[in-house]
Amino acid sequence: MVKLLKSNKQKSLKCAKQARGTLGKVVEMVEADRYCPEIIQQVDSVIGLLKTAKRELLAGHLDTCVAHQLIDNKKKAIDELLKIYNLSN
Repeated sequence: MVKLLKSNKQKSLKCAKQARGTLGKVVEMVEADRYCPEIIQQVDSVIGLLKTAKRELLAGHLDTCVAHQLIDNKKKAIDELLKIYNLSN
């Protein structure tokens, strides 16, 4: 297995950690019965951060693992890309 590019991994990890922190804040806000639009705004922030983390992971994966896999086993690479695509939709 080829390692994910360091920059993609770092960006993804940073976003995932930010999402985790923001999600904790969402839980606290719900428990404190805060104003719903404020909570929704934080939920949207978590979703955006997770989408960015996912995009970075995918970009790194395409640039490393899939690029090598296309050379070694094209069918497996295509099947994997279709699986990722289907999970995303």
